[in-house]
Amino acid sequence: METKKTDKTLLVKGIKTLVFALLSLFIGPILMTMALGDKENSLYIPLLIVACLICAAAVFLIFKGIRTIMDSMFKKNN
Repeated sequence: METKKTDKTLLVKGIKTLVFALLSLFIGPILMTMALGDKENSLYIPLLIVACLICAAAVFLIFKGIRTIMDSMFKKNN
């Protein structure tokens, strides 16, 4: 019987994805707070759109990173 081993390169790729997600988790809400704090600013709408996109990207990167890590541990390599 063959033992399953973790694919280390895929694991590192998943961890890097989660690091970018962590950065996005901090940057997105900070930008959103800055945008909502000064509604009279001319960059209110563009900054709010960018902040929402970064927050959505953070959620996507979290799911992608966790899935990559799970694939590195449990996927059968041929």
